Order: sequence, then structure tokens, then C-alpha cells
Amino acid sequence: MRIFKTANYPIMRWRTRAYMVTALLFAATIGAMVLNTVQLGSWLNYGVDFRGGTLVHLKFNQPVEIDQVRAAAQASGREGWEISRFGSDREVVIRKETFQENLQRTPEQDVREALRSRIPDSSYVVARTEAVGPKVGDELQYRALIAILISLAITMIYLAVRFEWRFGLAAIAATGHDIIITLGILAITRNEVSLGTVAAFLTIVGYSLNDTIVVFDRIRESLAKPRHDQSYMDVLNRAINETLPRTVLTASGTLVTLVSLFLFGGPVIRDFALVLILGIAIGTFSSIFVAAPVLYFIQNRWPNKPKRQQAAASHTARPRQRTAV
Repeated sequence: MRIFKTANYPIMRWRTRAYMVTALLFAATIGAMVLNTVQLGSWLNYGVDFRGGTLVHLKFNQPVEIDQVRAAAQASGREGWEISRFGSDREVVIRKETFQENLQRTPEQDVREALRSRIPDSSYVVARTEAVGPKVGDELQYRALIAILISLAITMIYLAVRFEWRFGLAAIAATGHDIIITLGILAITRNEVSLGTVAAFLTIVGYSLNDTIVVFDRIRESLAKPRHDQSYMDVLNRAINETLPRTVLTASGTLVTLVSLFLFGGPVIRDFALVLILGIAIGTFSSIFVAAPVLYFIQNRWPNKPKRQQAAASHTARPRQRTAV
């Protein structure tokens, strides 16, 4: 990209502004999760996959008012049903927190009986029915968390071997930044978290780490060359600017595809695409403004000694051997 051909932005000097943006996003994340815990009983709006319960997806022949479906459910005495649109004005999703299994009435029959008084059966069809027990939902939450933690741990080990532990710690910090802020935006918007959302988060982990590793690889190459009186900050800043065209171009191409999926992919893929859009946008920000500044902080906090100093220290610490006469 020509606008980045001679890029020389003082990105490392802007790290305080990036920290302020991150702090504001973290504060909004914590506030939204606390509010959701008070109002919803959980810090995220978990779907049937994690919360347990039943879901019935209805497709109507004609556009239907959502209030009409809710009124029919209330008139039949059904309480605790979450009724919402699903994509178009002809599709409705009914969620119930109770899990029904091996009962005389299936979830589909229960919905038809509730709506029969005001909405005839011939005006809609049941597109799908899902039922998940609470134990299965808890197990899915646990497995999703373990999957993300294992992926981060393996990445930390790989980076520690490929580079050094400082690079691995900085990369994990940047990736954790992406995951937490993306979760915070989902908490603010109260989008439903399902198994598809977990798949999107694992994709975000891979994309963000790959972007960060590209920057870190250029930093390692620059550190191996003669610095010509350049400071550690100058080396980091030059590496970010050199990889900036690749970072922006890759993110732009990916986002164009994901926005197309979000707009035209239909309601089934929309939540998955939305999480990826948020994660990749935040991941691009962290690759430029978070990963290298965190590495700079770690280097200042735990500096590594040059090889000459290490050799001198080991030579000084080695006791002299007396020669026998």
C-alpha cells in the first residue's frame, strides 16, 4: 500500500493513548458484565447450548407481528418464554429455560398447543427444534474454556521456543486483550453466546497470534542487525512500521469478506460473522498498539543481559583453580 510505503509513525510514543483506549474498553466490559449478572443472572447472554433448555424455530407463511406471538403464549399461560425474531419478519424463535425430554408433549407440540388459540397451525412450520440439558450446558462451558486455555498455553510454549519467553508473554497478553474486549462488546450488545461463538473465538485467537508473530519476527530480525545507536524503542517502532502495510491489507481483505457474510449470509451465520468482525478489528489494533508496547514493558521490567555481560559474569563467578607445585 502506497500510503504506508514510507511509514514512520511514532507508534511506540502513542502507547499511552492506546493504554487509555484499552482501559476505557475494559471498564465498559466490566460494567456490562456486572449489569448482565444483575439483570440476566449471568455475565453473558448464554444461548441454549450453554444455559440448557429448549428452542423452537418457526417459519410463517406471511409476515407476523412479534407481539401477536407473545400474546398467544401469554393467553395460554406459558411464562418464561423468550420470543424474538430470527432474521426476517416471517421467522420467530421461542426459547424456554426448561429442558423437556421423554415427556408426553414434545417442545414442538407444546408450542403448537400454546399458539393454537390465536395462530392456526397452517400458517407456520417448525423449522428446527433444539433441546439441551443443564448438565450438558455446564459441560460445554467447561470444555469451551479449556479449549481456549489450551490453545493459549501451546502458543506460549511455541513462542518461548521460537523466540523467547518475553515474546510469548507479550503475545498472550495481546491475545487475551482481544478476547476480553470482544466478550465485553458481546456483553454490551447482549448477543447470544453459542457454540458458534466459541468457534469464532478460537479463530480470533489464531488470527491475532499470527498477526502478532509477524510483527515479532520482524522485531527479532531487527534486533539481530547492527542498531547504529538505535534504542530498543526505535527498533520496535521500525518493525511495526515495516509490517504495517501487511497488517492493514490483510485485515482489510478479511473484514470485507466477513462484512459480506454478515450482510448476506443469513441469520444462521450472522452472529458468527459479527464475532469475527469484532475480534479481527480489535486484533489488528492490538497487533499494532498493544503487543510491542507490552514487549517493551516486559523488556524494561526484566531486561536480558547481552551475551558479553553474561560471559563476563560467568567468568567472574567461576572459582580459580590452584595449580599444584
